[in-house]
Amino acid sequence: MSGIDVGEELGARAAQASALALLRIRSRALAVAILPAAVAVVLFAADAQGHLAGPAWDAVRWTVLGVAVAVLLVTVLVAVFVARARPAMSPTVPVPEEGAPDLYRLVRDLADRLDVPAPSAVALTPDCDSWLEDRTHRALRKGPGAALRKGPGASLRKGPGASAGSAEAVDAAPVLVVGSPFLWWMRVAELRAVLAPVVAGTGPSAHPDIAAARRFVRGLDAAIADAAAPGRGPVRGAPLAFAGWVARLLLRACRGHAAEMERCVAAAASMRAQTVDYGLRIAAQEQVGLAYAGWDRLLTRVALPAWRMGRWPSRLDAGVVSALTELSRRDRLADGFALRLGERPACDLLEEPGVADEAASLLAARLFHGGPAESGPGWAPVDWQQYPDEVVDRKWRSEAARLHRVLDTLGVPRASAADPAVPTLARVMEHLSGPGGPGEALAAGIGAAVAREEAGAPVHGGPEQSGPGYGGAADDPLDLWGPGPLPLFPLQPPRTGTELLADHVAAMVCCAAVDTAGAAPGLDWLDGPALLVGGERRADLAAPVLSLVEDGDPDPLLNWLAEVGVRSDKPVRLV
Repeated sequence: MSGIDVGEELGARAAQASALALLRIRSRALAVAILPAAVAVVLFAADAQGHLAGPAWDAVRWTVLGVAVAVLLVTVLVAVFVARARPAMSPTVPVPEEGAPDLYRLVRDLADRLDVPAPSAVALTPDCDSWLEDRTHRALRKGPGAALRKGPGASLRKGPGASAGSAEAVDAAPVLVVGSPFLWWMRVAELRAVLAPVVAGTGPSAHPDIAAARRFVRGLDAAIADAAAPGRGPVRGAPLAFAGWVARLLLRACRGHAAEMERCVAAAASMRAQTVDYGLRIAAQEQVGLAYAGWDRLLTRVALPAWRMGRWPSRLDAGVVSALTELSRRDRLADGFALRLGERPACDLLEEPGVADEAASLLAARLFHGGPAESGPGWAPVDWQQYPDEVVDRKWRSEAARLHRVLDTLGVPRASAADPAVPTLARVMEHLSGPGGPGEALAAGIGAAVAREEAGAPVHGGPEQSGPGYGGAADDPLDLWGPGPLPLFPLQPPRTGTELLADHVAAMVCCAAVDTAGAAPGLDWLDGPALLVGGERRADLAAPVLSLVEDGDPDPLLNWLAEVGVRSDKPVRLV
């Protein structure tokens, strides 16, 4: 037996030992619950045999019996509550086999090479991560995720002659969730190497003790979440609060064993995966880190401004490739990564990668920004070619218009010009550099205006319109999260008034540059909205604007405007 086999066996045994410890905690809790009933049985048996007679013992017997009945009733109610609690399911985009036969074939072959059960289905997540997710709970079978276990699961059976029993086993296998950015940035061989340790985790997942322990822990966690849900009256809320307290008590006792079990499961899976593409997996892990960096910058610098304008980029995953290609061009540490683009990308494993990208992009907008579930007049998709005109230019002019509205509210006079009714950059600069100081009132006013607009923006629930096979009206990936507020995972904390003011002043400068100096809105894949002067990006505007906003010093900005050729006294077109 090789060292890898020994390490895997040790990890599997340690995981099983932790699972048994978790199950013993469940058994002890059950033993405590039935202890009063056992005492009552002993007391009544003693009475039947002529022992422990007398009125005092009769009172003890009936008292213990009452306590036993009450405890058993509470135990049954708590057990039913835990069993019916719906575990949280990660919001994902389901991928049916007919939409990705090559991807399913890759996963099936990988499971065969690892000698583990194949996952029951494949789904995409708009994040740079991959994992296995158990969706066998009865509540999930009745919910939107049921489609993932019907059809695609049967297609991953090993061998053409699988029996009905094997089909049931496949239905119980976890779902393989794959980060959508991986499919677009990674090559096919790299994706297989990255997924190897994930798919290897289906082996421990099939162990009865580990599966039972996981169901126990997930049930407790779901019960705690259900008990904490708002909107229940005192009559219904009190029993649920007690059940949640019991679940928290048990989960606190299980926490250490559960963490150790998952650690050992991951270690055993990693050891097993070393037999498949181990050398390539080391190189592929570098691509994981690079993809995460590019995805994070694309969301925060490029997608977030569009989301705030009521537009959602419909090809985020394709944008990752552009962002990382640009990063490889700028960063010497990334030299050579662009050469990989000549190999087959993993997104070719999908029949319609554009449809999948659009569905994942819409889900990303909902998770990270709280956007609506479907397109509408105020929530429309935007292509990358349209981004500069429909997002960047519109963003600048909307912020410039808000800036002048707040100035009007503060009673700031228009700057001296041929037509004092038109908005100009000079008005803004004169106010910020005047005797009133750097503009705290203006910053507060803009912050209040932005807050009012964001609070008044509707967030509509409803069916997704992301194409057949990739979500849909009957399979909203966020339904299982309940009516909680969106976004589930906000990208950035709220901006301060000073930050908002600097953004608005910079937007006003960009509008003036476009209208008076022949500049143009552009898109930088790593930094988002960009000002193009003579076809080249000007990235030196932030410092002069901060000098004006924070110190009231207009000279750096005046020098910048003179260099670019911007006329601050000329009117600017606003939205």
